[in-house]
Formats: sequence, structure tokens, C-alpha cells
Amino acid sequence: MTMVALIPARGGSKGIVGKNLALCGGRSLLDWTTEAALQSGVIDRTILSTDDDAIAEAGNGLGLEVPFRRPADLAGDQALMLDVMQHCLAALRNEGTDVEALVLLQPTSPFRRAHHVREAVQKFRARSAATLVSVVRVPHRFVPEAQMREEDGKLVPYLGGQVGRTRRQDKEVSYGRNGPVVLIVRGDVLDSGMLYGSPTVAYEMDEIASIDIDTPEDLRLADHLMKTGYA
Repeated sequence: MTMVALIPARGGSKGIVGKNLALCGGRSLLDWTTEAALQSGVIDRTILSTDDDAIAEAGNGLGLEVPFRRPADLAGDQALMLDVMQHCLAALRNEGTDVEALVLLQPTSPFRRAHHVREAVQKFRARSAATLVSVVRVPHRFVPEAQMREEDGKLVPYLGGQVGRTRRQDKEVSYGRNGPVVLIVRGDVLDSGMLYGSPTVAYEMDEIASIDIDTPEDLRLADHLMKTGYA
């Protein structure tokens, strides 16, 4: 069966115009993600899903497959990633490809490297997972027992009890999806209309590797980290 990396890169980004081809550390966001997929050693095919001619041309130049164009109804602000993945899966099946899983690699994660993709796929297979999602550990000050809410003008513990009674070391470890930077989903899970099947397993990444480019400020930070050699 075929392990397929899917890189979704529509052309209509509004937060950062032309975001998927925006430069970060002297290379486009699309370039960083392409390198991670192609050098991972665990991906059989790497597919670019786009509606944009310039992105398609750039993808071809980087060594990506562009076997189809994403339809307009899947390229707008309201398009769901589930639908984009199902569209890719259907196109691959129509050409006779037996898909093991789709590995979603969004170009907005320039600090994802080949070893992250490789380790994620290895864990997905080792755990016989339906879905694998990359996560980042939530800082202890943001875990549920450390949170407060305002009630009648006063701060009260979000979960009840008393805030500050739990030592940092004793707080429950929590995780948040980091984009996700890597999302691996079996074909039958996508067929059922879901992204998260059972079992879903986590692949933990650090805070720098988890940086997701959503705003111009995110891009400037990532570019600075790249150029200063911090990451």
C-alpha cells in the first residue's frame, strides 16, 4: 500500500497574501515542507493540492506531483481540510492507487523536518493507529487546573477548588494540536467522514518545531529564527 503525503496549498490566502510561497529563511514555505516530505524516506508519493497556477509551477519545480487541480469550492476560506483530503483520496483511487494513509503536511510549518515526518509515520505504523496527530505540550500555567474565569467581577478557579494549590510538577500534562504539523489518517477513516479515528495517537513536538505561520508576525518570527540559526 502507498503512503501518500498531501501538501495543501491554495492560492487565496488573505492573512498573508501568497503565504504558501512566502519566503522564510530565504526559502519558500512550500519548499521547506517539500524537503521534509521528500527526504523523510517513508513517503511513497508527495502530492500538491492547489488551485493556483503559480503554486503548481513552483511545486513541479520542487519535485512534487500535481496530478489534479483543487476545485474552486475546496479552495475558499470556508473549505474544510477533511473535504480536501477526501478529494485527494478519491483522485488517487480513481487512478488505481491503493492508499495506506494520507500524511497531511501543511506548508505553514517551516520547522517541521524530515525526521519528524519519519518518526510520525513509524509511530503510526507501530501503533496500528487510525489517526496520528502532532501535538505540543501545554505550558503548566495554561493547564486546566491553573485557569481562572471571571464571575461577577471576581476571578474564580475555572475547575473549582483553589488555584495555586498544585505544584507545577504535580499538574497533569496536557497537549494541544500544533497546527497540526503532521496529521496522518487512514483512508477508511476519511471514508467515514472523520479525521480522528480510533485509536488516535499523539506525536509530540517541541515549541519551535510546532511554530505555525498564520499571521505576518508569525512569519517574521520564523524568518528571524531561521536567519539567526536559532532553529
